[in-house]
Amino acid sequence: EWDIIETEEHYKSRWRSIRILYLTMFLSSVGFSIVIMSIWPYLQKIDQTADASFLGWVIASFSIGQMVASPIFGLWSNHRPQKEPLVISIFISVAANCLYAYVHVPASHNKYYMLAARGLVGFGAGNVAVVRSYIAGATSLQERTSSMANTSTCQALGFILGPVFQTCFALIGEKGMTWDMIKLQIDMYTAPALLNAFVGVLNIILIITVLREHRVDDSGRQCKNINFEEARIDEVQDSQGNIDQVAVVATNVLFFVILFIFALFETILAPLTMDMYAWTQEQAVLYNGIILAALGVEAVVIFMGVKLLSKKIGERAILLGGLIVVWVGFFILLPWGSQFPKIQWEDLHNNSIPDTTFGEIMIGFWKSAREYHNERPVGCPVEQAWCLYTPVIHLAQFFTSAVLVGIGYPACNVMSYTLYSKILGPKPQGVYMGWLTASGSGARILGPVFISHVYTYLGPRWAFSLVCVIILLTITLLGAVYKRLIAFSVRCGRIQE
Repeated sequence: EWDIIETEEHYKSRWRSIRILYLTMFLSSVGFSIVIMSIWPYLQKIDQTADASFLGWVIASFSIGQMVASPIFGLWSNHRPQKEPLVISIFISVAANCLYAYVHVPASHNKYYMLAARGLVGFGAGNVAVVRSYIAGATSLQERTSSMANTSTCQALGFILGPVFQTCFALIGEKGMTWDMIKLQIDMYTAPALLNAFVGVLNIILIITVLREHRVDDSGRQCKNINFEEARIDEVQDSQGNIDQVAVVATNVLFFVILFIFALFETILAPLTMDMYAWTQEQAVLYNGIILAALGVEAVVIFMGVKLLSKKIGERAILLGGLIVVWVGFFILLPWGSQFPKIQWEDLHNNSIPDTTFGEIMIGFWKSAREYHNERPVGCPVEQAWCLYTPVIHLAQFFTSAVLVGIGYPACNVMSYTLYSKILGPKPQGVYMGWLTASGSGARILGPVFISHVYTYLGPRWAFSLVCVIILLTITLLGAVYKRLIAFSVRCGRIQE
């Protein structure tokens, strides 16, 4: 079933196909991030009934759609040519972006059309599972870490450049231009979505014309069976019982926690900096955008570095080291000292809170937060009782923590699913990669919910302490299964570690 020596033609075709998937991952991440900063003003423009809580559902709908789609596309790719779910998923994203550009047209319920559009974009992004499965099946063990790191690098570059493209589209303005015949309005909100749709069509053409099915074993020998579908089914039957299911479940948990941690870190940046440093909304958007862009550049450097480092110390050691670095980052973020943040008193109706329950304070706070003012008060809202007794987190602490999280997260991210693909072995990995992607999507849903509630009610000391405990438990789990996180071929004695 396997050729001993790979032909030069097969080698070039294999890597040409892999590079097409790098491009697919880049375009997918650009498509997500290019509109993320404009969703809220666009939502307010098309539907005045939409509030901040509905915005949360719009943002979460992407991850929900991806979580649902990932196992479906993964299962599909196991039994049919992987080109099929890739093309269909991108077509769904193209249609969803077109819908996003037309959500202003209906006379009512516009916010629900936007919710559906973002959910369908997320559903199309479920092809991440197929991409990872393809790359895992088309690379040897020696090529695997480098290929997975390149995949993550393309994603990171997409997340960096997406907001840059969004800034360029802001020059079009809110009015833009209208094509009355087809009721198409091209403005700073719809232009990025239309660009996504156009690029998605080009991506479909490239996949159809360039991508070819390739399978190699862990040693790099190519599959010579012309009927790839039968060969893949035989592989499933031969190797299904040999996979270490404990290692599979543990890696899914590790991947969930890693994305959970970073999702909550991204979520808490804006409220934390506005509360601790009295930044305005405009300052928070600008400065935190710069911070996230810098973390993206840092992530690209880390992805390149771990490719070399993994050859010397292995993926497990890098994963463990990354978790320790992230734990140190959140431990540093704990409030210390005797200096307290500036208190925001201006929103209180009576300048005091006698005979008022905490629930009444919170209801009043959220009502006032939805009112638009030209000059909004800044500082830590007194409605958050912890503001009165929790020390400020100094800027030096904050920046140090951000740098450490920016080092640990990308290392843990790429090492976790690289190890996962090696644990699964030569069998088709679509379904397993689908579950891994779904666990990551679930983490991006639950992480923001967890941190926003704990931070609002209990403050940063409790929030970051709980995060430190979660990371310590994760490190303990990694230690318990450390010896089991080895490649399938190594465990079966086919290849020496």
